[in-house]
Amino acid sequence: MIERYLRQTTFTSQDDYARNLEFIIPDNFNFAYDVMDQWAQEQPDKQALLWTNDEGECISFSFGNLKELTDKTASYFLTLGIGKGDMVMLILKRHYEFWLSVLALCKIGAVAIPATHMLTAHDIVYRNNRAGVKAIICVGEDYVMSQVNASIPESPTLKTVVSIGPKTMEGFHEWHKEWDNAPKFVRPENVNTNDDTMLMYFTSGTSGEPKMVAHDHLYAIGHLTTGVFWHNLSGDSIHLTVADTGWGKAAWGKLYGQWFAGATVFVFDHEKFTADKILRQIEKYRITSFCAPPTVYRFMIHEDMSKYDLSSLRYCTTAGEALNAAVYLKFYEQTGIRLMEGFGQTETTMTLGTMPWTKPKPGSMGLPNPQYDIDLIKPDGTPCEDGEKGEIVVRVGDRRPVGLFKEYYRDEELTKSVWHDGLYHTGDVAWRDEDGYYWFEGRIDDVIKSSGYRIGPFEVESALMTHPAVVECAITGVPDEIRGMVVKATVVLHTDWKGKAGDALVKELQQHVKHETAPYKYPRIIEFVDEIPKTISGKIRRVEIREKDMQHKN
Repeated sequence: MIERYLRQTTFTSQDDYARNLEFIIPDNFNFAYDVMDQWAQEQPDKQALLWTNDEGECISFSFGNLKELTDKTASYFLTLGIGKGDMVMLILKRHYEFWLSVLALCKIGAVAIPATHMLTAHDIVYRNNRAGVKAIICVGEDYVMSQVNASIPESPTLKTVVSIGPKTMEGFHEWHKEWDNAPKFVRPENVNTNDDTMLMYFTSGTSGEPKMVAHDHLYAIGHLTTGVFWHNLSGDSIHLTVADTGWGKAAWGKLYGQWFAGATVFVFDHEKFTADKILRQIEKYRITSFCAPPTVYRFMIHEDMSKYDLSSLRYCTTAGEALNAAVYLKFYEQTGIRLMEGFGQTETTMTLGTMPWTKPKPGSMGLPNPQYDIDLIKPDGTPCEDGEKGEIVVRVGDRRPVGLFKEYYRDEELTKSVWHDGLYHTGDVAWRDEDGYYWFEGRIDDVIKSSGYRIGPFEVESALMTHPAVVECAITGVPDEIRGMVVKATVVLHTDWKGKAGDALVKELQQHVKHETAPYKYPRIIEFVDEIPKTISGKIRRVEIREKDMQHKN
């Protein structure tokens, strides 16, 4: 399959990869037809999706099954009046209907807008009206349906709401009652061009209102490097990415790149995360490849991993936030597996990463993915030297790279604010070492300026995370009359240490940071909390911590 989309399909070194990565771009590419239905024709009985839940159910879907079911779903959507270019919000958690829906929408040229089940009516109204949402397909659960229902009066573009069950509500179509009656699917003509919008995400928003990130149909090809190379997948792989379908990590790890490789996408549909549950799934279903954000690995290393048979596990990756070196080292110590980090945004596919042919450096994001022309620039726009901190940018030139977003939908001004003069500005700060590896510092808005020093939150968080008392932490700046700002640490303690929270532990943690990194970076303020505020995608909301501190000050 991949030889249809790559000039060269195997690489032996980063230099080989950088010189020879080249995509083959067909006209009017459609992932559902050109990849999924092609697999169904060539290997109809090969397992494509293995879905399980925490109630013990297990369903295996072959590529042949998925063609039949996505054709039926596409036909059903057409009977509901959903057609080419229509915006359809999917609030489906990890239920298998998500995969049927996103592929069916691709087949009819409609736009899929994945969303989390935690949205309130206010959130849904905002999304409906900003995007012009025509239909919502959602789980039949009381909370979700009540919020969707409450959004209807204030959402003039919303015409259709569908429940997949188990419950329904007046005014909702019932997927599993109506679905079987759909007529035979006939592929529409002129479904899409490469430039048409296929997928749209509302960013999780560490600050401000969510932005609408629009991706064209080539975004799927952009993830070929994610699944085939970074995840190191092949036809015999069983891959599990821990991610809710409502955020971009699901597209990275549960959809496009994995199926380019012909791998089995493993889905564990569960309500409440525990590291034990995930480890038991890896053991039971003989998972070979695993990807999760660093938060998940932080919880896993606090388990006794020797209790689980993880012998099937061959390869592990991480993305979603920066990985602390301490977590990397502890996981390697317990499993013998090196965590291969990747970096990107909702607006991109993977831009930096550690590929199978490179040796990871604990705490580093890795090397540039040659799919993008990556650089670091100073505030004045000049390139950074090795060791200098700067903003990660993509040099776009006159041709948009495969995988980079089209635009912030309906917001030309916002698009131009990050994409101008031939550069896409990520807003992320890093530095590059002499070997070309990039090291994350934080968002531009998160960098702390104290007594003339520029301090990246991640470097202090990494130091704190090496102390056994710390499970999670967030570093922010607090205004100070003398220093401009001082460093504050918001800390979640390990269970065994919660009874020790107090001045003595504060001093111990401060001394620990001074020992692990430059003394000027140590947190002068430490607050112990039960939970750190995060976005719906699990990223730390430092802006919320700062706002709370300002309210207390005032």
